Amino acid sequence: MTSLKPETIHTAGLTLLPLQVGHADEMAAVLSDPGLHTFTGGTPDTVQALRARYERWTAGSPDPAETWCNWVIRLRDTGCLTGTVQATITTDDRGAAAEIAWVVGTPWQRRGIATEAARGLVTWLQQHPVHTVGAHIHPDHAASAAVAAAAGLTPTDQWHDGEVWWRLAIS
Repeated sequence: MTSLKPETIHTAGLTLLPLQVGHADEMAAVLSDPGLHTFTGGTPDTVQALRARYERWTAGSPDPAETWCNWVIRLRDTGCLTGTVQATITTDDRGAAAEIAWVVGTPWQRRGIATEAARGLVTWLQQHPVHTVGAHIHPDHAASAAVAAAAGLTPTDQWHDGEVWWRLAIS
C-alpha cells in the first residue's frame, strides 16, 4: 500500500493547500450554490456539516487500503479559496492508482482554475509511485470533461453509476 500525504502544491496562479477543518467556514460560502450539485446530487453543506465532513476527511480513510488526499484551491493573487481537489489512492496488482475529483465555486468558474488545479494535482501524482490517474465524469458535464482532458485523461468505455471513467496511464 502506498500512503501519500497531501503536500502544498504550487502552480502558476494557485496554491493547493492540504485541507484543514478550519477551511470549512470559507469553503461553505464557496460551495453554497445548489447548481454545483447538478451532476452529483445533494445540496450545499452548512458550515457545521462541512466542518464534520472535513474532520472525517482529515482523519483519513477508515480503510487501510485507501488513502485520502484533499486540498483547497487558493488563488495566489487574492488569497481567497475557490474550490477543492482530491485524490483517493488505492492499491491494485500493479501498485498505486489515484481517483481524482475537483470542484470550483460558481463565481470562479470559466477562469481555468479547475484546469490549473487538476493539472497541478496530476503533476504531483506523477512525482509519486502512482501508475494510473482516473476520474468519473458525468457524460453531460462538458466542463468537467474539458478539465479532465486538459489534465491528460481520456475517456474509456467503462461506466460506473452513470458516469464515464476517464483515465491517464503514468509510465
